[in-house]
Amino acid sequence: MNKRTVSRRHFLAGAAAAGAAVTLFPGRVLGANERVNIGIIGQGGKGSAHFADFSKVPNCQIIAVCDADKKALANPQVPENVKRFQDLRQLLEMKDIDAVVIAAPDHWHCLAAILAFQAGKHAYVEKPVSHYVWEGRKMVEAARKYNKIVQAGVQQRSCPAVQECARDVQAGMFGKVLWAHCYKTDSRKPIGKVDGPQPVPETVDYNLWAGPAPMSPVMRKQFHYDWHWQWNWGTGEMGNWGVHYLDDLRHILGWDDVPSNAMAAGNRWWDDDGETPNMHMCLMEHKGVKVVIDIRNMADPGRGGDEGAVYLKSRGGNYIMCEGGHIAIARGGGKVFDKDNKMIKQYKGTGGTGHDVNWIEAIRAGSNKTLAAEIEVGHQSTVLCHLANLSWRVGKATTIEEIRENVKSHEDALNTIEDMMVQLDNNKVDLKAKPWIAGPKLAYDTKAEKFTGDHADDANKFIRLECREPFVVPEEA
Repeated sequence: MNKRTVSRRHFLAGAAAAGAAVTLFPGRVLGANERVNIGIIGQGGKGSAHFADFSKVPNCQIIAVCDADKKALANPQVPENVKRFQDLRQLLEMKDIDAVVIAAPDHWHCLAAILAFQAGKHAYVEKPVSHYVWEGRKMVEAARKYNKIVQAGVQQRSCPAVQECARDVQAGMFGKVLWAHCYKTDSRKPIGKVDGPQPVPETVDYNLWAGPAPMSPVMRKQFHYDWHWQWNWGTGEMGNWGVHYLDDLRHILGWDDVPSNAMAAGNRWWDDDGETPNMHMCLMEHKGVKVVIDIRNMADPGRGGDEGAVYLKSRGGNYIMCEGGHIAIARGGGKVFDKDNKMIKQYKGTGGTGHDVNWIEAIRAGSNKTLAAEIEVGHQSTVLCHLANLSWRVGKATTIEEIRENVKSHEDALNTIEDMMVQLDNNKVDLKAKPWIAGPKLAYDTKAEKFTGDHADDANKFIRLECREPFVVPEEA
């Protein structure tokens, strides 16, 4: 019996020891108008928002919540009759739960989803749907095996503006797509720097919180949320916010897969305990379209803004250049301009309101055909984030001259690098003390979901990471 089979058995045995022996059962068969009972895993900011949203969905009732932090479980908006658990395995043991919403930290998304499927539950999995590529594919395979209806939390798939824009672009209304610039440029603050391990909050069961990830010493001032910027648990701004607009781009361009190449540059130019880059550019090409991914968390005081790349006019979205003009679209809406920069069409949207209802209705219908963001969609968009992150993680210190040489074949990529240089200069960043990190151009096999060719060994180390016993993602669900 292999290690991962044993690990899964031990994990379920741990649930039994906690009074929650997860068993495999098909779940209830729902009628078209029958109430859907759900549990919400995670009661932090996003989990609390989901509680508020799903509480308003007709014929849907939240009957349990879960969080490894007892303080979060004390959320006053949760009624007394809703059951509370620290251990998600106990929540999954409830046979009257039909579906779960997974709003735990990134490193828990896939394992929590797989355990939910095995326990007969459908799932809504928050973005990014995976912490690394391999486990994301295992989650998709498990959803298929157990025939579960799984929605990814990239809610802009439900936005009518993005949906209409996708129809127009794929119909050739504005001519051939030449290139695209996908960006998120909200500024943030550094997370601070500690001089040694910090205590885990007394209300947190750190073993349950860490789950499949390492129980490493806590090297950050703020235990919650700032895990986003440390690789053991998070995926940086690329996976936190970038995934929304990268999913929009895939949606609009009609991609059912991801690029087979990636080349990134940037760094974390704050002196803090974060590890993910706060200035991050990645160049990819897919189906003849070059794409620049542009993530910035630094302010731009020299140009009088706190919004990162102020030249982009908004804090995030997609700028898509076509033969007949260009499209500027972000959360909630967008516009199309002709070659003379005259607006010729406007898209009005909602930002994805109704994404939750879309999932509940699919569960009642017993089919994933109407899902706006079926889990394979969420997996592929998240893989795009992983490609951008991994192409930076295998990089090395280099000069700005080398980076310019690497991207000179694409004017928008070169312009992006030059604009980042202005922003760094405005922040008085010393590039000699902390230089650019640039990754090589990586080749990615989209079918095998791993890197090939030069530098593949280094990059593939991040495709699949070891899980901490007994919280192991199974080889076969």
